[in-house]
Amino acid sequence: MSDLYQLNKSKLGFGLMRLPKDDNGNIDLKKTSAMADRFLEKGFTYFDTAYVYQGSEEIFKAAIGSRHPRDSYTLASKLSGWALTEELTPEKMFEEQLRRTGLDYFDFYLLHNVNKEHKPIFDRYDAWSYCQKLKKEGKIRHFGFSFHDTPEMLDEVLTEHPETEFVQLQINYLDWTNPRVQSGRIYEVARKHDKPIVIMEPVKGGILSNLQPQLTEPFKDTPASYALRFAAGLDGVLAILSGMSTMEQLEENIQLFSPLKKLSEEEMAAINEVKSRVDKLQLIQCTSCRYCTPGCPQKIAIPDIFRMLNDEAVMDNKERPKNDYKALIADGKSGKASSCIKCGKCEKECPQHLPIRKYLEGAEARLV
Repeated sequence: MSDLYQLNKSKLGFGLMRLPKDDNGNIDLKKTSAMADRFLEKGFTYFDTAYVYQGSEEIFKAAIGSRHPRDSYTLASKLSGWALTEELTPEKMFEEQLRRTGLDYFDFYLLHNVNKEHKPIFDRYDAWSYCQKLKKEGKIRHFGFSFHDTPEMLDEVLTEHPETEFVQLQINYLDWTNPRVQSGRIYEVARKHDKPIVIMEPVKGGILSNLQPQLTEPFKDTPASYALRFAAGLDGVLAILSGMSTMEQLEENIQLFSPLKKLSEEEMAAINEVKSRVDKLQLIQCTSCRYCTPGCPQKIAIPDIFRMLNDEAVMDNKERPKNDYKALIADGKSGKASSCIKCGKCEKECPQHLPIRKYLEGAEARLV
């Protein structure tokens, strides 16, 4: 597997999921291009997208693929199983992805979000064999999957599919011992199977970079730097994905990874203290991936409401999240939290395995 590590010596990866938006809510091509140019200029090469990241594959073509030599970057994209239909087969999805990106091949190609719910879909469409076929044809260079489930499930999948070359896992210090996410144990399973690891959500959807100052008093540098260095200091890591949406975030990450310094014992103790403080607040650990929203029959903007509940928990000004919630409903961007019919569709799609219905029950009492 050493050739995979050689492909991304710098470790930092650019996640194309949370790109800058313009005033109309569209991905800002000018800002994205400038960030990509800077990323490549400083010697970083790894970009990550997926079929279901709205506009992401297309913006890759406009900002990167059409403007830079093919050998100057590597791109990972994903086959999203839950979007497959009898009409939209894996073959047709892959062909559409090549058209969107303007590429002839992907450097890394993943089955997207393999878990107990989605694995039968990939099995039914024989996506595992299809990806091996793509590799033999030179249309993908390396095959893997992203994962959100239990350590036992990961062990089962890797045992069943030893052809997997790498795995993409959610790893951050807040989830390391979290009994719901178990990222520490999941990491150990990947190491047992000797699979290189791409780390996603190292700052947990931005949560770890936006903690209140009183929570991060033990840190002597930015909260984001501690989170990224925690993830990057682990053995067997191929890339650390950061969903950067501003040039400032990019510059901070460039500085952090040039070169990367491992955490000291004192810094690890600071992380453990911050983690303890956050755990006591019992924040809703939503990463705003929005996998829960497409199937909601009441059109509830679950991640937005959870963000407001988290704000209400840690902010001195309780009126701000209340005003945000009022505007969200008034603008027609969400159904009320109280309109939830408890169908459970959201919880089946949630990578964090959150008890969404329970959280929504008490939301309006805090936000109205």
